[in-house]
Amino acid sequence: MFKSFNGFHLIDAYHKRHQEKKDHPQRVLKKTVEAIAVVLITLLLWNLPSDSFGIDGLNIVQQRIIAIFAFATLMWIMEVVPSWATSVAIMGLMLLFCSDSGVKWLCDPEEVGTLLSYKGVMACFADPVIMLFIGGFILAIAATKTGLDAQLAKVLLKPFGTRSEMVLLGFLLITGLFSMFVSNTATAAMMLTFLTPVFKQLPPEGKGRIALALSIPVAANLGGMGTPIGTPPNTIALKYLNDPEGLNLNIGFGEWMMFMVPLVAVLLFIGWMLLKTIFPFTQKRIELTIEGGMKPGAQSKIVIVTFIATVALWLLDSVTGINSYTVALIPFVVFAMTGVISRQDLEEINWSVIWMVAGGFALGYGLNQSGLAALAVESIPFGEFSPLLILILSGVICYLLSNFISNSATAALLMPILVVVCSAMGDKLDAIGGTSTVLIGVAIASSSAMILPISTPPNALAYATNLVEQKDMARIGIITGIVSMVLGYALLYLMGIMHVI
Repeated sequence: MFKSFNGFHLIDAYHKRHQEKKDHPQRVLKKTVEAIAVVLITLLLWNLPSDSFGIDGLNIVQQRIIAIFAFATLMWIMEVVPSWATSVAIMGLMLLFCSDSGVKWLCDPEEVGTLLSYKGVMACFADPVIMLFIGGFILAIAATKTGLDAQLAKVLLKPFGTRSEMVLLGFLLITGLFSMFVSNTATAAMMLTFLTPVFKQLPPEGKGRIALALSIPVAANLGGMGTPIGTPPNTIALKYLNDPEGLNLNIGFGEWMMFMVPLVAVLLFIGWMLLKTIFPFTQKRIELTIEGGMKPGAQSKIVIVTFIATVALWLLDSVTGINSYTVALIPFVVFAMTGVISRQDLEEINWSVIWMVAGGFALGYGLNQSGLAALAVESIPFGEFSPLLILILSGVICYLLSNFISNSATAALLMPILVVVCSAMGDKLDAIGGTSTVLIGVAIASSSAMILPISTPPNALAYATNLVEQKDMARIGIITGIVSMVLGYALLYLMGIMHVI
């Protein structure tokens, strides 16, 4: 995470506690047993007779990809190793055993079938969506270095005054806004730091502290829906929706924000109503003080101008013809050439998220390029499935998984499968708005999952304040999550049948 970021100590403490839990002897033993089980299952699938899968024409490369897919699924769900490490393993296994640069005696195309291109597998790490991620991280780092984040928080929170309920609304809206462009974890840490002096003003017996502490993860999780860079599942969905060789829907940054930002605004307002009702304030006024601010100098001005220009170009991509992926590199170029970003700053990019996403893309690449996806479409009667059932099941499964494992891993796992399923269903999906309803629905469901402290890093950070009990988090998380999914899916359905997306 960003070491210069307000609240870095919270993130650092969170990671240290997480590491201590991982190093506990009982957990190490449990993970060892799980790792052995995953390896055995993977080897079993790898070596079963091909006709055991019930897919006609299955070749050895395709069978290996099934085994790798099962390996990824189990490793991500059990979290035997960090999600990004699993993604690295996916790419390594594909390159070694399924590509034209694999082990020679195990990758004879005459014996194992058509091999994947090693360049194609490696290119997953340089996918345009990855560039979008990097651009977002660079903007966040520059905003942190120059104090733009703290200055914005000061300016934006000032209009909300000193009434306790309005201060709560202010923190919800500003956290939601920041999380559209900055890492949810970093946003939560920063806003919780700004809340520290506020907590001291509130009586310990009141519930206002709980409302404020919970407002941060609620807003960070919901706010991430607002832009393609707000949270990894959004960018994963966008990758498959805009794939020139696939759906090719050409949904731009501005188009995404056009329908998602109003949804986020409504959800944040509902979240405010719920928080102030369930956890009412006993103290009616709060004096808000935020330390820090914009650092003087030319670099700060460069960051402000570049930030505004980048967001404007993202919103006007259909007018300028410059897609969001290319725009994402503009701040990188400007900040690198002007010295705003240094070599040391590049080390603070969240590379683990990038590897996590790249591994998911590699799975999708393997499914399609090996022909496995096409075989599955022919062998499994997806066309007979109910569109409504697919929509509900995909959302519920994503929601449940995202409460327990990384939402990035959940999206990376489900998206390639759903693309295959939706493609096989053809025009039947028009009844629910098309494939975009299903895929964007998964992104919404993953951001709606916030029941437990382990569900998202913002949840964990709020729980670490010791002001929030797990039952409080579950209570607001369940209600907010259900409301978010119902309104989100209703919006997607409406826009789908109106052919807006």
